Amino acid sequence: MRTVGVEEELLLVSATTGEPLAVSPAVLAAEAVSGDGEEQGAFEKELHQEQLEFATRPLSDMRELRDEIVRLRGAAARHAAEAGARVAALATSPLPVEPSRNLGRRYRWMAEQFALTTQEQLTCGCHVHVSVESDEEGVAVLDRIRPWLYLLNAISGNSPFWDGQDSGYSSYRSRVWNRWPSAGPYEPFGSAKGYHERVRDMLATGVLRDTGMVYFDARLSHSYPTVEIRVADVCLEADTTVLVATLARGLVETAARAWRDGEPPARIPAGLLRLASWRAARSGLQGPLLDPRTLRETPAEAALDALLEYTDAALRDCGDRDGAHRALTALLARGGGAQRQRELHRGGCDLREVVQECVRITAGEAA
Repeated sequence: MRTVGVEEELLLVSATTGEPLAVSPAVLAAEAVSGDGEEQGAFEKELHQEQLEFATRPLSDMRELRDEIVRLRGAAARHAAEAGARVAALATSPLPVEPSRNLGRRYRWMAEQFALTTQEQLTCGCHVHVSVESDEEGVAVLDRIRPWLYLLNAISGNSPFWDGQDSGYSSYRSRVWNRWPSAGPYEPFGSAKGYHERVRDMLATGVLRDTGMVYFDARLSHSYPTVEIRVADVCLEADTTVLVATLARGLVETAARAWRDGEPPARIPAGLLRLASWRAARSGLQGPLLDPRTLRETPAEAALDALLEYTDAALRDCGDRDGAHRALTALLARGGGAQRQRELHRGGCDLREVVQECVRITAGEAA
């Protein structure tokens, strides 16, 4: 069974104002002296000091993965509290903010190279790592999962507010993220050799500093033997994160089987996938979305049913089919992160109160 690991980026906010706080160095220092062996190496800094990232261990059981996400969210909250902050699983800050860049040569280079784009990137994503046996299998997977990735963005959409106003998007984070020159959908690579040549050519331009700045929607991890799927917003609830991870593993396994059976990947141009990605970011779970098989508009439920159908055998063999169906049904019934934030705001909460409610939801408390 393929293992799955999840990286979540969390927003550090004030308990009273809801505004992002530049305290990640203090939070990481608190974590370093906690002495909790289970957390060793789980937390890292991100581009801006208003963010904190954690990574789970690679796990094959989705219930264990959920338990670990909940545990690490709780640990992040404890360490943040020692620095006078709270954590919120929000993909963008609803309130205006001028982010503070973390120290380091790499981050300084990014600020000099990409200017305002770097300053804008106070965005929190969720990255899912799924194990693969080799680079060749991994690239075969990358070539075959391309038409389905934007649906994971629709499921995870959790960034409706930007700079104090409603963006009109379910996932405005993804629109900001795609300002990086290497981000977004990609053309098929054909082979591991083709993938690595593409990356070398990109680095040779001088626009990118290293392989970590190759921000394809999905890529071979430069640190682990995994395919790293990078399209999702950080999810408001841990259950949604687990659903995204479950479907990501289903996609990887389905694509690997198709490759072994000699089925070629769909030759959909990246330009069309950009349109599908935009539609998913704009509409989220409330639709419409593009059907991955036809790239024509369809209700969100129909597009997501197509994803479940496509991954059905892999989900069944991993023991995930019933759980994925239940989780998706529940998510559609209660609404995703973007919808819940908007409902709070329309129900009378100002944006400060929206953030405070999302802190409670992140901690597993009912809104």
